[in-house]
Amino acid sequence: MSSKIGLIFDMDGVITNTVPLHFKAWKKMFAGYGIDFTFEMYKERVDGIPRLDGAGAILTDLTDEELKAAAKKKQNYFVELLTNDNVDVYEDAIKFIDSLEKGKFMLAVASSSKNCKDILNKIGIFKIFDAVIDGYGFKNGKPDPEIFLNAAKMINVNPLNAVVFEDAKKGVEAAKNGNMVCVGVDRVDKPEILRGADIVINDFSKLDIALIEEKIKKNI
Repeated sequence: MSSKIGLIFDMDGVITNTVPLHFKAWKKMFAGYGIDFTFEMYKERVDGIPRLDGAGAILTDLTDEELKAAAKKKQNYFVELLTNDNVDVYEDAIKFIDSLEKGKFMLAVASSSKNCKDILNKIGIFKIFDAVIDGYGFKNGKPDPEIFLNAAKMINVNPLNAVVFEDAKKGVEAAKNGNMVCVGVDRVDKPEILRGADIVINDFSKLDIALIEEKIKKNI
């Protein structure tokens, strides 16, 4: 197994700002069920997990088939928004990735989004990464660590030697459940949501790679 450090990035809210599009799609779908879906509900209960789990987190009285139908509606709304709107990129994340010493790190994206690969291709950064895990690449949603463990396996890195970058509560929990170092990325000025992360930042320009390496050493 490689001795390199693995850097595993969630996509939405870390690299790309598709959060507003996802929130609009969720809000529109839940409105059809008479629910006034708020951004706080999105961050606390839906963000960063598979859409079927997200639907079930709010629509607790529906059958499995009804939840599948609700999740499909959300996906259709999101694809419509994605087609018609541009995808915003967090330039601080891209600059950070570009600044990394070549050959020292293995890079992966691990996203619950089944649209992940299409989005990365659309913004032209798919080929930057050594591996990409999307919503089709795991069975158990966050806070289960499966998605991150699969990413570590794909880039041939020991989980203890991996760092996960996450903006969602359940994502932080998943990273720590996988015994990985976690950098919480606070894009909404709510650092308390990322409680449990080893480091919390609001901009990648403020992140010292030496600090990451120090956390890795302590983790091992």
